[in-house]
Amino acid sequence: MQYATDDAFINSIVGEGTHFRGHLELAGLLRIDGDFTGSIRSEGKVLIGKNGRADCTIEAATVVIGGVIRGSVYASEKVIVLATGIVLGNIHCPRLIAEIGVLIDGQCAVRGEAAIHDLEATRGRSRRGAFWLRQSRAEEVGSVASSSLRAGVPSRV
Repeated sequence: MQYATDDAFINSIVGEGTHFRGHLELAGLLRIDGDFTGSIRSEGKVLIGKNGRADCTIEAATVVIGGVIRGSVYASEKVIVLATGIVLGNIHCPRLIAEIGVLIDGQCAVRGEAAIHDLEATRGRSRRGAFWLRQSRAEEVGSVASSSLRAGVPSRV
C-alpha cells in the first residue's frame, strides 16, 4: 500500500550502520534507517524505515513506522504503521493507520480536537468535563481491549 508523501523531501537521514544518540529538532522530514536513541521533535514527518530502530520519544506532525520504535509517539496529524512496523510503547494521535501484520504493544490514544469540541457542544460541558468523560470512556475501552494489539485481529470495543 502506498501513502502520499505530500511532496516532502528528506532533509535529514540516519542511515544504515549509523548510531545516533541525543536530541534532534528539525522542521522537515527525518528518515531513520539506522539506530536512533534519544528524542525527536519535528514540525514535519519522521519516517522509520524497515531496517530502522528507534529507542526514543517522537513528537512530529506525521510519523511513519516501518521498523521498530521503543518509546512514545506523539503526532499532531497522524501515525502510519506499515506491515513491517513494530511499536513497543504508546501512540497519541488524531488518526492512526495500521496495516495488517503490525505489532503494537502499548496503548493507543486516538483522539481528535474536533471530537472534543463536538462533545463539549452537544453535552454543554466545560473542557474539564469533556476530559473526565473521555477518561472514563478510555477506562471502559481499556478494560475490554488488551494493551497488546495485533492489527488485523478484530476486537470488540
